[in-house]
Amino acid sequence: MSVQITPGSAGDIDDDTKRMAMVCWSNDLDRVWPTMILATTGAASGMEVDVFFTFWGLRVLQRNDKRITGTNWMQRGESLVDPGGTNRLKLGKINYGGAGTRMIKKLAKDYKVADPGELMEMAMDMGVRMYPCQMTMDLYGFKRDDFIDGLEPSMGAASFLDMAADADITFFI
Repeated sequence: MSVQITPGSAGDIDDDTKRMAMVCWSNDLDRVWPTMILATTGAASGMEVDVFFTFWGLRVLQRNDKRITGTNWMQRGESLVDPGGTNRLKLGKINYGGAGTRMIKKLAKDYKVADPGELMEMAMDMGVRMYPCQMTMDLYGFKRDDFIDGLEPSMGAASFLDMAADADITFFI
């Protein structure tokens, strides 16, 4: 197996180390949560884990205290309609005007399941590498300071495909 060291990866990777590459394209709670669970589980299992955030998934990386983003009225309008950050994630299914989201968050708290924000911090502490999509950054008018700290350099789809081609497991969530 050939090993490709990607931007931000730490040192040499042992040829026996399994690699996981994921695409997070949505900011729906019910897609982000499994992405972060798989990322932390993979890292805890000794895997090298890379997550590429694109389109609406890029909003997950947005700072919770950053509400309006973009440089023109269309980009700013989109950020008003679809706010980013892990604190504003909602269910894509059974949302019921927010009631479903509150219910699943309460269930998770009752059963001591870490929320996506906690899982994201844990993942980064475990060495999971998170890459914002440069094309989506340009499309939405994001600046680097709109995002949380600790991210890898932005990359494009071609770079992610190279990364995924070297992975043992690839997910599109």
